Amino acid sequence: MGDYVVGVDMGGTNVVAAIVDSENQVLSRKKISTDAEDGAEVTISRIADAVREAIGKAAIQPEEVRAVGIGAPGPLDPETGVVIFAPNLKWNNVPLGGTLGQNLGIPVFVENDVNVGTLGEYELGAGRGARYVVGMFVGTGIGGGIILDGELYHGPSKVAGEVGHIIIKVGGARCGCGNRGCLEALASRTAIQRELEKRLKRGEKTLLAELTNGGKKRIKSGMLAKAVATGDEVTLRVLKRATKYLGIGVASIINFMNPEVVILGGGVIEALEDYYMPRVQKVVEKYAMPQSMSGVRIVSAQLGDDAGILGAAVLARRRLAES
Repeated sequence: MGDYVVGVDMGGTNVVAAIVDSENQVLSRKKISTDAEDGAEVTISRIADAVREAIGKAAIQPEEVRAVGIGAPGPLDPETGVVIFAPNLKWNNVPLGGTLGQNLGIPVFVENDVNVGTLGEYELGAGRGARYVVGMFVGTGIGGGIILDGELYHGPSKVAGEVGHIIIKVGGARCGCGNRGCLEALASRTAIQRELEKRLKRGEKTLLAELTNGGKKRIKSGMLAKAVATGDEVTLRVLKRATKYLGIGVASIINFMNPEVVILGGGVIEALEDYYMPRVQKVVEKYAMPQSMSGVRIVSAQLGDDAGILGAAVLARRRLAES
């Protein structure tokens, strides 16, 4: 009998299902489009098909797979596997775990996607060896996960870790949550893009005008990296502000939680690691209390695109051990 689990990373655009062995090696993977507009039942059925195809590609038998772990967007209940609300998918109270489990005939464990990424980094990546870890992932938004004494912390309402909605600047930019001045509204890629688009419209000279075809294309993290590499002044001014706000957010978390490790990941950090990490560190040292900061490491994530599938695999094994 084999000892394999499936890790599923579910996003608004794509879903990746991977077969992971007992040594946390990825044997195979299958990527599909989420196609959420087809409805939840169809999407879940297609995820099941992707899992079966990944099993076939790994040349193992279905009965050798013990469980599926899946990281899904939006607030959800990890105990029941119900996705409470996922706006990008247009899902409300969807029983993802139960439906997928019935389709596949094996246990399915569901967790918030950012929590899954944090769990993967904690056990297999940048957080190894620590017991108290905060993960912060900077992309379209800013998500977070919290590990307390080796366990994911959910809070009574199952939504702990919303670091992107710490208020950094009272009366600041409007956030998607409805508040103003959230960290996400000031330091996410969306916030950076919004500020740069304003400057493009004002006619400020920047390499991004060329890279985005005069603002017609969306600004991506890779474009920001190219602009930084050429010393583009407009981009550097905007990123200086974003790294300051991110550093203040990290310092606030350190003052409040006193973790051992803060892991910074996501598309923006991956693309701009050499620029971001020293600047965020400098801001944190300015705003964090010395006693809280003592011994804390601020590190970049190590697992990259595999954080989701590996974290989901870790989740599956942990939940199996508990059951």
